[in-house]
Amino acid sequence: MKLTVFVLLMASPDWLALPRADRGRLADEAAKATFTDTRTSFRFFDAEAFSARVSDVLMITAERAEDHYFAIERLRDTTLITDRYFTVVEIIPAYENGHREFEGRH
Repeated sequence: MKLTVFVLLMASPDWLALPRADRGRLADEAAKATFTDTRTSFRFFDAEAFSARVSDVLMITAERAEDHYFAIERLRDTTLITDRYFTVVEIIPAYENGHREFEGRH
C-alpha cells in the first residue's frame, strides 16, 4: 500500500519577507533535494487563507514508509527548515482507503 503523509507547515515572517522570486527559487531547490527518486512524490497546498494554525500542507506519497522517512530527512537538511523559514506543526500519516485493503485481505 502506498503511504500518504500530510505535513502541516507554518511559514515564518522571515519567509514572507523574502521576495516572491527568492521564495520560489528556495522552494524549488528544496523540492529537488528532497524528492530525489521516483518512489516519492509530493503536492503542495496553500492553507493560510483558511487556517490560522498552518499556512501550508505538503502531501507526500511514498511507496514505503522508509521512502517517506528518507525524504523527510532530506527535507530537514534544506534551507526551508534549517533557516527556520518553516516550522513543521504536525505530521499525519495515512493510507488511502486502507480499510478496503484490509477487508480485501481478510
